[in-house]
Amino acid sequence: MKVDLKVIVENLVDSFLLAGDLALQLRKKGLIKKLKSDNTPVSNGDLEVNELISKKISEITPDLPIISEETSDNKNNSNLKNFWLVDPIDGTYDYINNLEEFTINAGLIINNKPVAGLINAPAKKRMFYSYEKGNSFELSNGQTKNLSKNSAKKSENLKFISYSTKIKPEIQKIYDDLGVNENVRMKSSLKFCVVAAGEYDGYIAEPRAYEWDIAAGHAILEHAGGTVTDFEGNEILYGKKDLKNPSLILKGKNIL
Repeated sequence: MKVDLKVIVENLVDSFLLAGDLALQLRKKGLIKKLKSDNTPVSNGDLEVNELISKKISEITPDLPIISEETSDNKNNSNLKNFWLVDPIDGTYDYINNLEEFTINAGLIINNKPVAGLINAPAKKRMFYSYEKGNSFELSNGQTKNLSKNSAKKSENLKFISYSTKIKPEIQKIYDDLGVNENVRMKSSLKFCVVAAGEYDGYIAEPRAYEWDIAAGHAILEHAGGTVTDFEGNEILYGKKDLKNPSLILKGKNIL
């Protein structure tokens, strides 16, 4: 399938910035919160951001289906090769508790691989987006920076991110093999972005979460020169029957 990734992504950036403003405005007004059937929280902010982003994506790429965390559409279609994965608010706990690490996400999948990604961290005032290798960007303070052009220098002090402060033995073993000597807890897909930006060196996770949690970040990190694999070094593909993630190893280009 031939699509103009640059045009698609650049036409979505403003909508992602608007979605970030909307998320913050709704939070300031006071969110309406409830529990989903899987016992995870959702708010009117998640749903309104989802509607704004999905509407714009459908206008730009009407022939591509959307799988979003917050809707049931297409989740049972196991034959999809070309589609969008949307997570309107990743890090809902942070969002509803006035914390800053939540993100707004969309990743474009073509032939089951992530080819473009957009992530806005509105409370951090950081917007990330990418389309193909060498084109991974951060927009903040009115400046656009190409993360792909960051110089890669071997880091002496490897600093990784983890989802939890308790490091599991299988992850500790990978840390030891790589020489990781510092670990910082961080939630949401912001992990992928700060590794892409060279602020941290990597992230490791056992199988958890869903494809919409990682697709956009995968594209942004890979296009900035990093890698995303499972524990065995295999490529991560999308459109799996249950949409669940395998194990993950993210590496910034400083340790490749």
